Parts: sequence; structure tokens; C-alpha cells
Amino acid sequence: MLRIISFWLLTLTLVQLSAGAETVTNGLRPGIIWQAETRKDPPQRLVIAEVDLKQPGLHLRVAPGGPDPDGSGEWETTLLEPTKIARREKFDLVVNGDFFVARGVNDGEGTNAHFHARQWARTEGPAMTDGRTWSTSTNARACLIVHKNATVTIEAITAPSDDDWEVIGGGPRLVHNGIASPKTNDVASSHQRNVRHPRTVVGLDATGTKLTILIVEGRKRGIALGMTYAELAAEMVRLGCTEALNLDGGGSSLLAVQDPKTGRMKILNHPTDGHERAVANVLGVTLDN
Repeated sequence: MLRIISFWLLTLTLVQLSAGAETVTNGLRPGIIWQAETRKDPPQRLVIAEVDLKQPGLHLRVAPGGPDPDGSGEWETTLLEPTKIARREKFDLVVNGDFFVARGVNDGEGTNAHFHARQWARTEGPAMTDGRTWSTSTNARACLIVHKNATVTIEAITAPSDDDWEVIGGGPRLVHNGIASPKTNDVASSHQRNVRHPRTVVGLDATGTKLTILIVEGRKRGIALGMTYAELAAEMVRLGCTEALNLDGGGSSLLAVQDPKTGRMKILNHPTDGHERAVANVLGVTLDN
């Protein structure tokens, strides 16, 4: 069984696991704990952050990349690296967000990835920032929603409602009512569902007061294989989530935290492209000083 030892600020502890894995656990700020786990059979690298939504002064926010490039046109934002968005928004933690389409770009990985900052883009699902809707979708898509009353849920919607304050989309919904249900997806291909890839996932516990963020590295033979949707769903149930939502993955997967000593953003995982990818939106966590 995983033994977790928590320290505040940036004190690191290496823990040996009976299953042949290693974990580094780190108490970043009050209400935020993250851990990096390395497994051997099969080879995997995971980064897990737990966010206590009851922590006084803690806020979840959704932020777009750059400005809307064409007003009322089809494009909604411009791509920007997550750590740059985090510095602009003063986030203590940032994770990549929804799937997106960039103007004139075919999706690719590594040297084939042509996503760059300032490219015009739109998210595939609904998006809301501080009560302002800036993206909707034709078909209902699973979203993480922060409501005006500060409750947080995962629901399938086409557009934010008047009761919502922050919305970030994704898909599929991996866990619902405590049951792993990765096959309910209607947006991803069989290749996406059944092949191991780098992944980004967010989940909530039964009380809706603990947010779990999971980054799974992948496409690194002998080091990190990635996970299928079924494996992701099982992992989120193991982590205590009764609801879980897949976000954009592959080269977009990234989790970064602010070092409270230096103020700099530190990327906790190893992005597949070898560097962080510019994205359309992010989910951030801030703590009042």
C-alpha cells in the first residue's frame, strides 16, 4: 500500500513501495499536496496533485491562452504555454485544459507537433472564465464546473449556465457515481480509448471537496508507457474519485507548480514533446496570500 508522507513548502521525501514503485511527496502550499510516482511493472510515471477545496482562500480558475484574435469570428483565443498563463494569472498550480483546434495545424506529437504560441485557436468544449462564457459546443461534453456558490461538479453540458462561474471541458467522463465508465465516450476514437497515451485527468471525491489531478507520462519505451482510458478510470477510482474527467493529453499534458521561494513555475512531469506545448486554456489554482 502506498505510504504518503507530507511536508509543507518544498521538503521532499523518497518512499519505497512494496510493489516496486517509488514516490516523492511534496506539500506545496496549505491545501495542495503533490506526489510523483515511478512504477516498474509496467513502467509508468505519474504525477498526482490533491487540492483541498475546503481550504480557506483557495480558488479554482479557468484561463484562456491569449486574447481573442477575431472578435465574433470562429476563433476564441490564441495558444500560450501553461506556465506563461500561470505567471500572468498568478496561479500556484496549473494544468493543461480542453482539447483544441488551431488554425492551419494538424495534430501531431514531438517533431510533428506544430502548435506554437499566438496561433489562433478554439476549444472543443464549453469554456467560462470568471462568469464570462467564451466557448460553447454543439453536442454535450463533460466539463469540470465551478458554480457561483463555490461547489464543484463534473457534468455534461453544451454551454455554461447562469449558475456557473468557471467551466473547462474535456472527454470522456471516466468515472461516474463511483463506477469506472470509460466506454461511455462518444468523442474519442477507438485508438484514443484503447491505446496507451500520456494523459491528463481531473476527479472529485464523493463530497466534492477534494480535487485530484493526475498526469500520466507516456510514449517512453521502458520508462513510461501511458494509460488507456480503462486504466485511467481504474486509477482514479483507486485514488478515491467518484467522478473523473479526461482532459487533453499527449504533448499537451502538463502540471506545474509555483516554487514559493523563487516564485518560478516548476514543471513536475516530463512533457512528451520535450518542452511544454502552447494550449488554448488551463485550469489553475490560486491561494490568497
